[in-house]
Amino acid sequence: MRHRFKPFRKFFFVIPVIILFGITAIVMWLWNCLLPEILGVKTISYWQAMGILILSKILFGGFSGCKHRRHGMQNRSFVNKMKHMTPEEREVFRAKWKQRFGKDKFC
Repeated sequence: MRHRFKPFRKFFFVIPVIILFGITAIVMWLWNCLLPEILGVKTISYWQAMGILILSKILFGGFSGCKHRRHGMQNRSFVNKMKHMTPEEREVFRAKWKQRFGKDKFC
């Protein structure tokens, strides 16, 4: 039972590489079909498309890994804190919130 997925273990490393090469081909195809006619830029090679894809991941996506999940956990803990507050604590919190972010500050 333990070794049921052992033959498929190598596919877990191969599939992301195949996906990367496929997305790179799509980026190259879209660039070469659209941008030379729209913006008048040169066509690009496959490796330039991969470079653009990796650069856009670095600039816009980062290497966060599981970072987004942590934010969700923080939001849930905030909601849990709000649920367990007494009505007096909630009023104090709302007063401080309005003082910091009230409409008077932004107008």
